[in-house]
Amino acid sequence: MTEQTAGSIPRRPNKLIGMLKGIALIRESVVGMIGLGLILFWVFVAIFAPLLAPYDPLVQMTPFATPGAEAPDGGTFILGTDHLGRDILSRIIYGAQRVLIYAPLATFCAYAVGIAMGLAAGYKRGWVDDVLSRIGDIILSFPILVLYVVIITTFGASGINIILAVTFASGPGIMRIVRGLVLDLRNRDYVAAAQTRGESAWYIMFAEILPNARGPLIVDACLRLGYTTITIGVLGFLGLGLPPPDPDWGGMINETRAMATFAPHMTIYPCLAISSLVLGLNLLADGLREVSLKD
Repeated sequence: MTEQTAGSIPRRPNKLIGMLKGIALIRESVVGMIGLGLILFWVFVAIFAPLLAPYDPLVQMTPFATPGAEAPDGGTFILGTDHLGRDILSRIIYGAQRVLIYAPLATFCAYAVGIAMGLAAGYKRGWVDDVLSRIGDIILSFPILVLYVVIITTFGASGINIILAVTFASGPGIMRIVRGLVLDLRNRDYVAAAQTRGESAWYIMFAEILPNARGPLIVDACLRLGYTTITIGVLGFLGLGLPPPDPDWGGMINETRAMATFAPHMTIYPCLAISSLVLGLNLLADGLREVSLKD
C-alpha cells in the first residue's frame, strides 16, 4: 500500500472523531454552555408553545393590563396585555416559533448560496472568481438595512420575502469568507491527492475542502444567525416584518412603541426576548471559538 493511499484511508473517521470531540469540548466552555442554555430555552418554548401559552395570542381581552393583573377567567396576566388586550406572554411564546423558523431558514439559504459561490470562486479562480467577486462587491456596496427595506417594499412583507432578502444581502459576505478559506485549503496535500485520483471539482470542493473549513463557518453561522434574528426584529419594528396578526417580536415593539411612556411593559418584554436569544447565539459562538483554539 502506497503512502498516499495509507494516509487517505483514515481521514474520514478522523473527521467524525474530531466533530465528536468538538461537541464534548463545548462543555468545557462556561460561556458556550450559557449560550447553549439560552438557545435551548427558546427552542423548548417554541416547540411547546401550545402547552406553555396561557391564552390564545390573538384573543382580545383586557387592554393595557399591567403585569400581574387578574384576567377575566380568574387567571393572571403574568406580563400584562397590549393595547388590544392580547396577552403579551402568549404572544412572546408564539413569536419564538416565528423567529426560530425564519431566522435559521434564512441563514441556511444564505449559507447555501454563499458557500456555493465561495467554493467556486476560490477553487476555480480565473474569470469565475472575477465575476462572482464583482457581483458580491456590488451587493455589499449597498447599506444592508437599506437593501432589506428596498427588497421587502418591492416584493411585499412575508416570510418568504424575508428569507429571500436575507439570502440576497448576506450571501456575498459568506462567499468572501468561504473564498478566503478555500484559497488557503486548495493547495493542501489531501486536495492534491483527490486530484490525482481523478475526482471531480465539485467532489473536491464539497467533500474535501468544505469539511475542513467547517470550524470558522460554524462560528460565523452562530453570529450570523443572531444578526438575522435582529434583522427580523428590525424589519418588524419598521412594519416590514411578518404580516399581522401573527405574533412577531419586532412587530410587537412596533405596534406599542407610541405607548411605551405609560405602558413600557408592552415593549420591554419583546425587546428582552430578542436580546436574550441573540445573546445566547453570540455566547455560543464565543464558546465555539474557545473550543477551536483549544483543539
